[in-house]
Amino acid sequence: MNRALPFLLLPLLAGTALTAKDESKPVNFVVFLTDDLGWGDLACYGHPVIQTPNLDRFAEQGARFTQCYSACGVCSPSRSSILTGRTPYRNGVWRWLPSGHYAHLRESEITSAELLKAAGYDTCHVGKWHLNGKFNSDEQPQPDDQGFDHWLATQNNASPNHRNPVNFVRNGKPVGKMEGFSAPLVVEEAIRWLKEKRDPEKPFFLNVWTHEPHLPIESDPKFMELYKKFEDEGLRQHHGNVTQIDHAFGNLMRALDELEETENTFVAFTSDNGPEGNGHSGRTRGSTGGLRERKRSSHEGGIRVPGILRWPGRIPAGSTNATPVIGSDLFSTMLAIAGIPLPDDRSIDGVDIRPAFAGKTLKRPIPLYWRNHLARVDVHVALRDGDWKILGNAALDKFQLYEIEKDWQEKNDLAATRPDKLAELKKKLLRVHKQVEEEG
Repeated sequence: MNRALPFLLLPLLAGTALTAKDESKPVNFVVFLTDDLGWGDLACYGHPVIQTPNLDRFAEQGARFTQCYSACGVCSPSRSSILTGRTPYRNGVWRWLPSGHYAHLRESEITSAELLKAAGYDTCHVGKWHLNGKFNSDEQPQPDDQGFDHWLATQNNASPNHRNPVNFVRNGKPVGKMEGFSAPLVVEEAIRWLKEKRDPEKPFFLNVWTHEPHLPIESDPKFMELYKKFEDEGLRQHHGNVTQIDHAFGNLMRALDELEETENTFVAFTSDNGPEGNGHSGRTRGSTGGLRERKRSSHEGGIRVPGILRWPGRIPAGSTNATPVIGSDLFSTMLAIAGIPLPDDRSIDGVDIRPAFAGKTLKRPIPLYWRNHLARVDVHVALRDGDWKILGNAALDKFQLYEIEKDWQEKNDLAATRPDKLAELKKKLLRVHKQVEEEG
């Protein structure tokens, strides 16, 4: 099912990455995406117990964004937005995708991997895919159809769990049982590709999408041992799972050091949505850091996630950035860094966030917008514009309004007391919603 980019775009891309402005050589890209990691789950985001030394060190080397958002409160849609720069309802992935489902990332979409590959990059995806229902089938696009030269992936979760998974597929061929734990195994594949498989003469784009800490959680005993003071086995499993991610991430960063690629690589670490479950029982013990609601919600706890970026010499080390950013921004930002023009035949929701690195305000032609088909509560759409956020029900006849900068926990609904601001944001929400409906 391999397909070519629109022929009018190819001349614009030819040689672009190899002549990146003000760079002696092109910039590499790594996107490290976790699954169900809460805004408050890392030590550098304030968790009082979970140990994440590698990510804490990474945050000291780059910028920690305190208002980073996923593009949806569930996994598949937010992933589709990272690759296309488009809000999920535009690109075909309007819900999380069960195995066998008809929905998938449309063939007509143009991914960052496709554009970077056309510009001379080697590309690799490892870990969870979850952008089609018919995985490893000719009936729907697979990772190689959407720009990845090398891939090792699962359709959705690691099976039977994170320990010794049996459902990985490498470049179209089932792998069988793999010994070890999912995140470290996925990173091992990424490191092998970096050191042995890729063309060292080319820049690279590496997607690392872990299964952790999504259910079914299973953690290496050595990481659970760090939390032995807790009698609750579920708590030990969850906390150990997050440290398992941190360990894998650290391995990947050390590999970049060994390859002497750290200084020339833009690395993004984030999550696909907020934490699963109620946070009080079982192994779904993720923390929202005090934000309202959880996964499957467009309240802050479902969509505000960790977001750490490192690009030595360009992003201030050890900085904290309160600029609101979203997963779809990675598309526009990476392409801008590589000197690749955005597709001009479709709506692109994400923006180039490089001005934020210098403390400048971002200009967004399209405000931050969320839509959730499988919402936890009767909030199906939301929009944030500046300091303000509006949420609406499925019928679009009931709305909530919050001044997020002052009320980040969304405790004080101002819909009744600020009718002027409600009317202003309602107009913007309905305009964006109508445009998305017409394009989707």
